[in-house]
Amino acid sequence: MKVLIINSSDLNGGAARAAYRLHQALLKSGVDSQILVDTKLSDDYSVIGQGSNVRKGITLLRRILDRLPVNFYKDRSSTYFSPNWVPFSELVERINAINPDVVHLQWVNKAILSISDISAIKAPIVWSLHDMWAFTGGCHYDEECGAYEQSCGTCKVLGSVKSNDLSRKVFKKKLATYAKHENLTVVGLSNWLAGSASKSTLLKSKNVVCLPNPIDTSVYLPLDKRIAREILGLPLDKKLILFGAMGATTDPRKGYKELCEALLLLKGQGIELVVFGSSQPKVSEGFKFNTHYLGQLHDDVTLRALYSAADVMVVPSLQENLSNAIMESLACATPVVGFDIGGNGDMIEHQKNGYLAKPLDTTDLTAGIEWVINAPNYKELSTNARNKVLNEFDSEIVAKQYIELYESALEKAKL
Repeated sequence: MKVLIINSSDLNGGAARAAYRLHQALLKSGVDSQILVDTKLSDDYSVIGQGSNVRKGITLLRRILDRLPVNFYKDRSSTYFSPNWVPFSELVERINAINPDVVHLQWVNKAILSISDISAIKAPIVWSLHDMWAFTGGCHYDEECGAYEQSCGTCKVLGSVKSNDLSRKVFKKKLATYAKHENLTVVGLSNWLAGSASKSTLLKSKNVVCLPNPIDTSVYLPLDKRIAREILGLPLDKKLILFGAMGATTDPRKGYKELCEALLLLKGQGIELVVFGSSQPKVSEGFKFNTHYLGQLHDDVTLRALYSAADVMVVPSLQENLSNAIMESLACATPVVGFDIGGNGDMIEHQKNGYLAKPLDTTDLTAGIEWVINAPNYKELSTNARNKVLNEFDSEIVAKQYIELYESALEKAKL
């Protein structure tokens, strides 16, 4: 079986890392897998990049053009919005020339693929949803708007007061395009996102399934806490609370504001905070304890040490699909605290391997942090965390599920 995975990048970002992990898992399972990306950062021969500088220049121009209609909305929120309207990406021609049995779309924004291009892909399509973009009028998270269940317009994310705005036009474009590709299987990476896709006007007629991202549990596994802290230069005698994400302190959706509110309520002594994915801000947050800012971390070895060094990982996101950070932390036997939103409940089992706080309730988030770090059965929580990932998210298990899904798509193509 020949599978072609499409993503914006092979390494940069959560979707890229998830797509690359699936690619590696498929290769280990004997599948002929390749990744076609817009921005290649690795030296992996099985990853196909842009190649020429001309193509790279054209892509940069496409990104600029794609943002133009969004820039007219001066009152838009910080949530990312992608029109994907610029035609003639050339990517479809490359996909069809490779002639895969199955095309697996992942995160295809930043103008690498126009909406209309999707209907021109000849092979069966499996599409993993890393956010809500595939079934909205262009926003990646709807800020609890819910308009995707009818028809977008008067877009909250754009700050629009008109019904026939950019989101409505993008929505109509998707509706027409999806109808043209009969063999399109949608993968919601969490039960929340699969459920949302199934309720959406754009995707409710498609085959929607829930399958997670895989993780290599031979890479992400517990490291002795003392050794991990010595490697990273972190204190040996403190309870360490870990927080991190892409744009950890700057993206409002990641919940840094809510985390700060929760941490200010902490009553315990001997606590310190560790932040990765962001450098130290200019203005201190005024915590009563030390904070260690580690900046951007990308390699698995350092991340494994970091998760192992922490006593608890806090993921206070306001909307979240299937967080890599949660999965990685649990794989390293570190319990996780997060709000009971999105896909968090797929991984965090309340008071078994972490704590699910009431949605957006910072007082309960504080209670969850204190409950974990003071738990008399902390070792049991850690064991449960690791076992959850071994049983449900290990790359070998998940790869088999995706292979079965590909085979199902191929059987449908024969009908």
